Order: sequence, then C-alpha cells, then structure tokens
Amino acid sequence: MNNWSKKNFKENGLMQGDMVLWMVFLSLCFISIITVYSASSNMTYSSGKYWAPVMRHGSFILLGIGFTWIMHMLPCKLYKILGLGISLFSYILLICALFAGKVNGASRWVGIGDFSFQPSEVAKLGLVMTTVFVFSVFRDKKGVSSFGFKMAAINIACTLMLIVTENLSTAGIIFLVMYFIAFYAQVSSKLLIWIGGTLAALALTGFLTVHNIPQSTLDEWAKSDGIMHRVPTWVNRLKSDNVLPPNPKDYNITENIQVTHAQIAIATCGIVGRGPGNSIERDFLPQAFSDFIYAIIVEEFGIFGGGLVMFLYLLLLYRALRIAQRCKSLYPAYLIMGLALMLVTQAMVNMAVAVGVFPVTGQPLPLISRGGTSTFVNCAYLGIMLSVSRSARKMEESKEENNTENEPKQTEA
Repeated sequence: MNNWSKKNFKENGLMQGDMVLWMVFLSLCFISIITVYSASSNMTYSSGKYWAPVMRHGSFILLGIGFTWIMHMLPCKLYKILGLGISLFSYILLICALFAGKVNGASRWVGIGDFSFQPSEVAKLGLVMTTVFVFSVFRDKKGVSSFGFKMAAINIACTLMLIVTENLSTAGIIFLVMYFIAFYAQVSSKLLIWIGGTLAALALTGFLTVHNIPQSTLDEWAKSDGIMHRVPTWVNRLKSDNVLPPNPKDYNITENIQVTHAQIAIATCGIVGRGPGNSIERDFLPQAFSDFIYAIIVEEFGIFGGGLVMFLYLLLLYRALRIAQRCKSLYPAYLIMGLALMLVTQAMVNMAVAVGVFPVTGQPLPLISRGGTSTFVNCAYLGIMLSVSRSARKMEESKEENNTENEPKQTEA
C-alpha cells in the first residue's frame, strides 16, 4: 500500500474508505448543528420551544450519518442499478410536484403521507448517477460516443424541463455540473464549445429581453398559475442592483431584506466574528437557517470561519479528484467526480449569494443548511463517494497482488 493510501485510507473498522472525506463530512455536520441552533432563533421565539429546531435538525443529521455509513458499505457496482431506480423515482416525484402545493410561489415539494420531499434534490442525485453510467459505457476511441451523448442529453433535457419553470437556479446548477461532467468524461470539445456558446447567447438575449418587459405584464404573470408565473420573480432578482443612495439614511432596509441583512452580517463580522450564538442578524434574516446560513457563519465565526467552511468544500473536491485518479475503471471515477461537483458547485453558489456577488437563488448550503430531503440526499452523496474510495483501494490491492504473483521468484545460488 503506497504512502498516500496508508495515511488516508482505512480498510477495517466502523468507518472505512477515505478518512479525509469522513473528516470533511463530520466537520460540516458539526458546523451545521452549531449554526442551525443559533440561526433558528425566530422559530424558537415564535414557538417557545427553544430546543425543538436544533433537536429536529440534529436527529436528521444523526440519521443522515447512519445513512452514509450504510451506503458507504455497499459495493460500488450496486449503484449502477440504484442510479436507474433513483432517476425513475425522481421523474415520478417531479411530475407529482407540478400538481402539488406551492412554497414561495413555486411547486417544489410533494408529500407522501406525513413526509414531504423536494424532488429536485432526488433528481440531481439520480441524474448524476445515470449520466456518468452512460458516459462510462458508450464510448469510442475519442471519448464518449455520439449515441452515448444523445442518450445522456435526452435524459438531462427531460429532467431540466420538469424543474426549470419552478426552480431556475437548480436547473442552472444541474446543467453546469452536467457540462463539467461531460468535459471530464471527454465529450467532444467542439460539441461542448458549440453548446456553451449557444446557451451563453440565449442567456444574454434573455437577460436583455426581461429588462424590457412592461411591469403591467409582469404583474399579470405573477397572478396567473401558468408557465410564466415565476418569470416576475426572476426579473426582480436580476434587476436588483442594490444601488446605494448618497445618504445612508435614505436606504430602504425593508426593500430587499434578505440581501440587506446578509450583507450587514458579513460587514460586521470582523476577523474572528461575534462568537457562536451571538449573531444579531439572525433575528432579521427570514432564511437565516437555510439559504443565508453562510452569512450567519461568517457573522459568528468571522472571516476565518467563513474561509474554513469554503476550504472544507474545496478539500472535498480535491480528495474526490485524487480518488478518481486511482480508480481503475471509468464509472467509479466519473461517479465520485460528478457527486463532488454537484455538492461543491451548489455550495459555491450559496456562498456567492450570501456575500452579494450572485442573485438570490434559494439554494441551501449542502450538509449545513437546515432541511430534511437535502440532508439525506447530501449524506447519500458522501456515502457513495466513500464507497467509491473503498472500491478504488480494493482494485489497487488486487493489482498489487497480481504484480507480486507475476514477479519471478529468486532461487538460491
């Protein structure tokens, strides 16, 4: 076993696989419990049950860790079959969500008995698993074959069509990750450049168009239940330029309350922050425990704490790349990179929104934000990634044993 494997890999015991991935995962879970306890002050004040939100979230985290452990013990080959099942299940959920109740004006949730699911979270997992399987199987000498790319493109397009009208930001993240996966899997560079250029031109055209839509039209769309009812929300987010008035007293702090209080939290953090549980803006930020939890992390733990969280996500991506390089077959390599890219891309978008360099998207911070569906799905990501690390090490061991057996035996003189 080489030095890298000896230092960072564990073959036996309760936790197996890459120890750095375990460290990152458990660190993010620990940060999540501390921050959610602080950020859920509004919920505790309204209910009078001060421990209820964090106890609920903590139970989800503990169940998620157990779920991760179960999935990391499963053989990597099994995920080829599970990926198809998860993808089909996500299609059913996405279709049901179109006829379900709305949250913040969008149909994003579907209920099954006493449980509710966010179908887009399940769809992201299923789409990554099926796409990397297609890219690893249907190949030619140059990379992914034309047939394989068409199969994957149809699946991606169908999924995005079911998501985009209700959750544009999630559709955008999914497309971006699929684009990265296609590049990593050696899809034709000319094809990727053509797709990227075409979509960039369409996005620019759409951006210029929405700024010229009359406000009366936007108001009509907002009241309707048709396919255009989410367009006014997108337009308002794109038009929000946060121009500061000459006199700070003239600034309307209630006009864009989420962005405003998130920026106040970050601007007042200092190097080490206010300290755990001492956030002020959590009492004014509507989604302090979800979409804008990174702002609370920075406010309480300072620039150092915010940088540490970003470092953990980047470390996760780096370790996934190292493990992918050691995989002896394409499927596990593509799988771990696809899952890592999905987690890290969403995390970077969430943090960019919190610091005010990206429009509000409504994306939670993976493994940290309060949530049910997202917590379990993100834990599934880590469980599969750890399973891939175990698989990669077993294949290394098999190769080492074969090399040892094939070495010529020395005879005594």
